[in-house]
Amino acid sequence: MLTVPGFLLRRLYVKGSLRATEEGLAFEIKNSLGSGYARGMLPLTLDGTDIPMEDSRFTVEDRLVAFTEVTKDVPFTLAFNRATTITAAGVSLTPGTHKVGMAFDVQGLGTLRFDFTDVVPDG
Repeated sequence: MLTVPGFLLRRLYVKGSLRATEEGLAFEIKNSLGSGYARGMLPLTLDGTDIPMEDSRFTVEDRLVAFTEVTKDVPFTLAFNRATTITAAGVSLTPGTHKVGMAFDVQGLGTLRFDFTDVVPDG
C-alpha cells in the first residue's frame, strides 16, 4: 500500500493560522498536493491529548461538518488549492507553542497522519 509521509502532509497546514476562538481553536489547511478526500476522520490532538470527534468540525462551502459525519458517502474533501478551516470546541488554547495532530482515512492509502507545531500569539 502506498503511503504519504508526514513531512509532506504537514505542508497542508497554513503556517500561522492556529488561533484561539471563543469556542476553542481554529486553523487552516490548504491542499497544494492534489485533490483528495477522506472517508473517515480520527480525533484531532492538542499537545498529545485527543479532542472529542464530536467537537471537531471543518467548513466546506460555508457549512460546518462534524468529523463524526464523515463517511465514504459524506467525505472530507480536500479540493486542490482551496483552504479549509478546521475548528475544535471545548479546548483552551493558551498563548505559546502548541502541537496539533490530525489524521484521516483515505481509500487506497489507509490512515494518513501529520502534526504541526505553531505559536499562538499573546493577545
